[in-house]
Amino acid sequence: MGEQASDYHRGEMEIQEQVATYNLFMGMTKWGSLAIAAALLLFTVWFCTPGGFFAGLISAVVLTVIGVVLLRDKPDAAH
Repeated sequence: MGEQASDYHRGEMEIQEQVATYNLFMGMTKWGSLAIAAALLLFTVWFCTPGGFFAGLISAVVLTVIGVVLLRDKPDAAH
């Protein structure tokens, strides 16, 4: 039993797959949330206000552009 515990050495395991999975999940969550928000805005304005389809489309496009600008990956700051 004591030998099994000594097989593990902190910081020596390869974690690239876990990092890639985490980054993919976070990206899908971020961009999926933006897509859902834009679709909800489109359909809410289209069906629940007198603005109609084009007002909903314009507001959804504006939300999407603002979301892309704010949510895109930013370069790491140099330290």
